[in-house]
Amino acid sequence: MNNLQIIHHRELPRRRPTPRTHCNLRREEMESSVTGGEDTGANISLSVKFSGRTIPITNLSPDSTIKDLKSLLQPLTNVLPRGQKLICKGKLLVDGMTLEESEVANGSRIMLMASQGLHQGDGPILKQAPTRPISRANNATTLGKEKTEVSVDKNRLDRWKATGVIGLRDCNLRAIPDEVWACGASARVIELSNNAIPVVPAKIGCLSSLQKLFLSANDILDNSINWEALVSLKFLTVLSLDQNHLTTLPPAFGLLTSLKQFHVANNKLSSLPNEIGLLTKLEVLKVNNNRISTMPTCIRDCVGLIEIDVSSNLLSELPETFGNLHNLKSLCLSNNGLKSLPSTLFKKCLQLTTLDLHNTEITMDVLRQTEGWESFDERRRLKHQKQLDFRVVNSGAFDEGADKS
Repeated sequence: MNNLQIIHHRELPRRRPTPRTHCNLRREEMESSVTGGEDTGANISLSVKFSGRTIPITNLSPDSTIKDLKSLLQPLTNVLPRGQKLICKGKLLVDGMTLEESEVANGSRIMLMASQGLHQGDGPILKQAPTRPISRANNATTLGKEKTEVSVDKNRLDRWKATGVIGLRDCNLRAIPDEVWACGASARVIELSNNAIPVVPAKIGCLSSLQKLFLSANDILDNSINWEALVSLKFLTVLSLDQNHLTTLPPAFGLLTSLKQFHVANNKLSSLPNEIGLLTKLEVLKVNNNRISTMPTCIRDCVGLIEIDVSSNLLSELPETFGNLHNLKSLCLSNNGLKSLPSTLFKKCLQLTTLDLHNTEITMDVLRQTEGWESFDERRRLKHQKQLDFRVVNSGAFDEGADKS
């Protein structure tokens, strides 16, 4: 929980609002945008103090509820509404009451206190938020700046060609060594994780037999991957780009039609391209810890998907097309602003046995009212019982993460 101080202030004179019909917060925002944001004399502007910064909120109706205000603060703070405690003039504000009933006047200052764990994305947005969700040690500092490349002797190169496996993890590389390209069609697996490689050059296309490429924890940017060369790798089944600096994926990504596993966690992606629907052989999709706010409806075409991890993003809903993923077995949705699930998820995804809903707005009551819940609950219990019988997991696996209402 953030340590915050309550700031007391002199209450400004309140204007008596003119009679008006009740409307929700979204309608008020739309009306204010149409009128150019002019002050009608009834709207309320206030400021919210959170983690050392001030968040201005303008053009609120006195009839807006505290719950409306919390929903408005969610994308600005990453704190879920039920994890927000709003305090004004030393008084805890109640969800069901309006701003007027709560004596929140124009110019009021409100303190936001966040409950630990009840957040979406990679955590609350702080005054000095880290630029990357997971930090890794700087190899140049750890291993010495003088070591910027790996010495590859003839024996090592011959071993790479014979086995097809090239292992260069944690080698403080600033570029992919030329000896890698010399392996040509012999290379099947390349492990280059945890280096400082900024570019995936066109030469990657010469590795025509490459099946698995691991490039996690490097310094790769959007425009530093030669996607044209990458999509020429017709046997590529595993691609790992976790923990880089990616903000978007190009349409060419959809041409990686042999891909079975795609890992791009801990980047800065705001969306996935519609072309992902072309990856009909994709089985594992891990895009957790990004800034994704919507999932493309064409995800329905990824009929081979078995495991999806979209935890710690900014999702408020999932498309109904998730129900088309009939082979789906595991779905991780924790730390998102979700309030419900696709109505056909339990009814159509009959292989689904693992569902992680930690730190979402979805309660057990919501789950029980979803069609197909009973069958899903029976499947997941049976699976975990079998695992317990063989001592595979502990009892913690029974916690599916849906908080009781």
